[in-house]
Amino acid sequence: MNVIYCNTKDKMGQKAAEKGAEEIRRALAQKGQASIVVATGASQFEMLGHLVRSEKIDWSKVTAFHLDEYIGIPFTHNASFRKYLKERFVEKLPCEIGRFHYIQAENNPKEECQRLGRLISHVDIDVAFIGIGENGHIAFNDPPADFKTVEPYIVVQLDEACRRQQMGEGWFPRLSDVPEKAISMSVRQIMKSNTIVCTVPDSRKADAVRKALKEPVTPQVPATKLQEHPDCHLFLDQESARMLRNYV
Repeated sequence: MNVIYCNTKDKMGQKAAEKGAEEIRRALAQKGQASIVVATGASQFEMLGHLVRSEKIDWSKVTAFHLDEYIGIPFTHNASFRKYLKERFVEKLPCEIGRFHYIQAENNPKEECQRLGRLISHVDIDVAFIGIGENGHIAFNDPPADFKTVEPYIVVQLDEACRRQQMGEGWFPRLSDVPEKAISMSVRQIMKSNTIVCTVPDSRKADAVRKALKEPVTPQVPATKLQEHPDCHLFLDQESARMLRNYV
């Protein structure tokens, strides 16, 4: 795993966006089109802010897939990841994106997973923009994560640590308001991406970062799976890197 240390959260977002934009431009030059996966959450604010301002990307030739979404949350809800992506990414692009395959949270979860699975099964993902949760999850694959399923999208149960993180970030007023289930891209599907750009700021993620880099690959720390990816780039700020001895 390639680890990039940055002095500030904004610089981290800038560097992550530059790497992602580089891979998108490479795919467009080689194939005439590109496909990406886009994450949400507070960890992606700075990266997305820089990515939408990236130059020399014809977004009309880009297809995007939604990483995860709460089951049953309407688009109008403050915590809706569709709302987040539309407002923070899609609407800020200089031109209309080619396609964006959102997770439709109100649909039958099993049928929605199958629909998205059919769509992504025909696509080579050039770059996946993801983060790491406080409990070590990637997407909504909480520990112990399913490393074996070949299904691209799955229904997952959110553990309490994950739900508390969502409340702590201000998306929900009370723990009881945080949904207990979600649709998530599976670990194996994320790992199929040609390049992974993983952006992880803040001191509350420091222990998860340490485990992701230093512990053996295990479903108990889903992010350890990233160690096995041939082209994964982990972008950290000073706070998220504070538990790493080799941080300079």
